[in-house]
Amino acid sequence: MTQAVVLRLADADPVGVALVDLAPGAPIGVAGLVARTAVPRGHKVALRDLRDGETICKFGLPIGIASGPIAAGSHVHTQNLVFRPPESRNTIRRNSAPILPAATGATFEGYVRADGRVGTRNMLLVLPTVNCSSTVARRIAERFRATVDLDATPRIDGVLALTHQHGCSVRADGPGMALLRRTLGGYARHPNVGGVLVVGLGCEDNQFAGFLDAAGLAVSDRLAVRVIQQEGGTAATVAAGVEALRAMLPQVAAQRSRVGARHLVVGLQCGGSDAFSAISANPAVGLAADQLVAEGGTAILSETPEIYGAESLLLDRTPDPAVAARLVGLLDWWQDYARLDGGTLDNNPSPGNKDGGITTILEKSLGAVAKGGSSPLRAVCGYAEPAATPGLVFMDSPGFDPVSVTGQVAGGANLICFTTGRGSCFGCAPVPSVKIASTTELYRRMGGDIDLNAGTIVDGSETHADVAARIFRCWLDIASGRRTASELLGYGEEEFSPWTPGLVY
Repeated sequence: MTQAVVLRLADADPVGVALVDLAPGAPIGVAGLVARTAVPRGHKVALRDLRDGETICKFGLPIGIASGPIAAGSHVHTQNLVFRPPESRNTIRRNSAPILPAATGATFEGYVRADGRVGTRNMLLVLPTVNCSSTVARRIAERFRATVDLDATPRIDGVLALTHQHGCSVRADGPGMALLRRTLGGYARHPNVGGVLVVGLGCEDNQFAGFLDAAGLAVSDRLAVRVIQQEGGTAATVAAGVEALRAMLPQVAAQRSRVGARHLVVGLQCGGSDAFSAISANPAVGLAADQLVAEGGTAILSETPEIYGAESLLLDRTPDPAVAARLVGLLDWWQDYARLDGGTLDNNPSPGNKDGGITTILEKSLGAVAKGGSSPLRAVCGYAEPAATPGLVFMDSPGFDPVSVTGQVAGGANLICFTTGRGSCFGCAPVPSVKIASTTELYRRMGGDIDLNAGTIVDGSETHADVAARIFRCWLDIASGRRTASELLGYGEEEFSPWTPGLVY
């Protein structure tokens, strides 16, 4: 009997996913078919003859239409499958909430803050108000690392400078400035941050006083401000900044305590996705997210353009009509936003996504939504807004990973879970980022950048539940202080990337 080398993901799907590279004439192992053309691993192959204009489904849901007749056994991709916008979202359906796994009383070792939130790291943060003070902020962090022995201060996990390209030549009372201040404020108040040094130039639109007021912050023994023009220039500000951080050390030092998993807020991300992301890593993460929700924790799904076409999978389990309506409104806004650039949301899949077998944004979205598991959607929040509602939360953001994660961290995520099929190099200090490979081949090729392999699902050696259990245990271990691959490699500062849409003067 011929072993199947093509995976059909739903009984009605007219296409399957090649598990190996298929040469013309190679048996597919489905209905006695052979490959009519070469089909790369991870790409789609027609399992029957397809008509011109026929809707093509994967996982039982539409991903596009055939742009011409496609013979059974042929490669199905950009040359013969085209995007078609989904039908109207005016009808919002709601099903009963799914049954979630029982809570197990899982715990981790975290830093308990005065407001009750819990950090997974305890960092000193140097935060510039504007691009013009970014170099000084970076040099303060570098000088501090060179002159202060943090090994002798084991209750502080490090110091970092989060530089950015914004803060001036925008309306001081405009939406772009408000979003920047909300993002910077979210980092300054983050439970992973024990102390903050704000560094300004002095003449920027994002004046430090306005920033602190908008963010609800004030100077204290854990928050200091240094302004370059007032200190007397670069060298003087670097010296003053280092001393300000030194003065914070006694207040910042903290000790881990055992707490329940309900204090975990996990940002769910995928980047450098391939066709196997939707088959292995993402649904396994979804099961782990369901377990976290059952424990009383919070999972944040984001990347609004990357749920387009698959939003019904969230709307069908949104018990609050107002929450559902807000999600629909965000998708409508993004469609209009894409038109301003003369494009559509189907411009989202990258060349790497397509090389990995993803053809349209509709197909990509099916994998992206899988990270949200089956929990009810409890809230929808704006970019960098606090994710204050336990359970599954959706945060509006672009699909670009660094920008999206920056919003999640500003909103309170104290752990990031990042799946990849092509191999993403990413970190998001001051929050650890757990990276998960969708295939064993990727895990072997880029093992130094990856924390966990979900490719065992494709290999057939583990189930989704097996891998989900490993993911959840990994989250608890990392939250308790075990360093991730990206932390060991020094990722995290350059990946800070606030989203500030709007006019720059």
